[in-house]
Amino acid sequence: MQDRQEQIAQVVVTAQQMRDIEERIFAAGMPVAALMEKVAGLIARRVQDIYPLCWRTQELLSTEVLELRGSSPPLSRIGILVGPGHNGGDALVVARELHFRGYEVLIYCPFSKLKELTSQHLQYAKNLSLPCYDSIEPLQNCDLLIDGLFGFGLERTLTEPVATAINQLNEWNKPIISIDLPSGLQTDTGEVLGTAVRATYTFCLGLWKLGLLQDHALNYVGKAELIDFDIPLADIQAVLGDSPSIKRITKTTALSVLPLPRPPVTHKYKEGHLLLICGSRRYSGGAILTGLGGRASGVGMLSIAVPESLKAIMVAQLPEALIIGCPETESGAIAQLQLPENTDLSSFSAIACGPGLTRDASPILQEVLYSTNPLVLDADGLNILAQIGTPLNSPLAKGGAKRGVRQAITVLTPHTGEFKRLFPDIPDANQDRVKATREAAAQSGAVVLLKGARTVIANSQGTVWINPESTPALARGGSGDVLTGLIGGLLAQASSKKIAVEEIVATAAWWHSQAAILAAQERTELGVDAHTLTNYLSAVLVSSFTKLRP
Repeated sequence: MQDRQEQIAQVVVTAQQMRDIEERIFAAGMPVAALMEKVAGLIARRVQDIYPLCWRTQELLSTEVLELRGSSPPLSRIGILVGPGHNGGDALVVARELHFRGYEVLIYCPFSKLKELTSQHLQYAKNLSLPCYDSIEPLQNCDLLIDGLFGFGLERTLTEPVATAINQLNEWNKPIISIDLPSGLQTDTGEVLGTAVRATYTFCLGLWKLGLLQDHALNYVGKAELIDFDIPLADIQAVLGDSPSIKRITKTTALSVLPLPRPPVTHKYKEGHLLLICGSRRYSGGAILTGLGGRASGVGMLSIAVPESLKAIMVAQLPEALIIGCPETESGAIAQLQLPENTDLSSFSAIACGPGLTRDASPILQEVLYSTNPLVLDADGLNILAQIGTPLNSPLAKGGAKRGVRQAITVLTPHTGEFKRLFPDIPDANQDRVKATREAAAQSGAVVLLKGARTVIANSQGTVWINPESTPALARGGSGDVLTGLIGGLLAQASSKKIAVEEIVATAAWWHSQAAILAAQERTELGVDAHTLTNYLSAVLVSSFTKLRP
């Protein structure tokens, strides 16, 4: 059974779900004031960890010690931004606690009407002689700002004077800690409601809010941390059920899906046989990179079908793979699959198809669609599927003869452009990536991975996984090809195991992004081309499993 910390780390909630969970907590007898004190105390301690008080931490002025402690430079003056609700109340308790710990605290509160508890805390702050202002300018000389203007559930566009104040403090370029969410972000979509605070840190309270994991929010969230204030698991389960429908991918969940360790007695075919169908005379790189991704997955046997003219270069790049040279069209695309003797598509544990294929290989895709193998489609595999215009969960046509619904596992890995071509009736995926991916999975019957800064994976039953970490280093040609090979290799190895497909795909997405993060740390974001990325896939596992060992 997972420990509590790991369970909490996975849970993602909408604004309404968080309201329902809090209502259960308060209905059980937890006083709102007591919870506010607890949460604010945790925040104040975390603030002090990151931004230690100047006069108490003179030894931290050395760069070496700062790096060792993982702390920011010390400071003394903190500005607190107070909203009318309980988020503002949290901020005021934080203000009081930091004041008692020796920080100089200034308060900005532009609202005349406050919730009763928030109003009481403001009155106490004034009685402590903390300066309070209804204008943002007096806070300009603060070393740090703490944003407690609005918490979860904000729906309306921000108006004056708050909108102008937020724009001003963003221009100051000072470190900002936002409580729960940066003020101005919609809780579920991450949409900016007119303007929003650009936080350095966001301390998400209790459970991860969905909006923090949407691409819209990433320019505003900064480094996100969870402040766990001990919500009873029973209350979470009562609202979300035994298995939340939206989850964050964590290192623990990802590594638990990997087919490691292997049994002491095994052989290559027991560890999966992956067939890649990719490449063309024009796009040989797609075949190479997909092959390298498949190889890095650890799959027992790797076969790669390419046009005959690519066979020599593929053998040179991937000598351990079985390279299958196929007849090709005049344009250099695969004309037909020409598998080895006594072999057909059912001989493989999984198939991945698409990178570098070109649309001239349309007959190949149609052949693969009728196979019973787990299938990953990417790049031109998706473009051809969109061209065919037949949803996967509808009867597929071949040569005019109706065929049944595809029964085997299908994984689609579009970026937003490919997504739009595949699912033209689904509104712009960038508006709400989670909702769009869910709808696409339900429509197609496939597991859909929508690429982005926060990759989203959904199955046809509505379960969603979100990858919470990535890097702009992946914005390079060929990165997606590597992911295709990686997913295919993991699917092939898991073909005999009872692991949910979306969990396998989520693990591949996590592994892929962690390799890029590690590579970017060592080479900078500009130094991570797709080929380099493949060299870091093994390094991620070495690092991760070493740290997990006792």
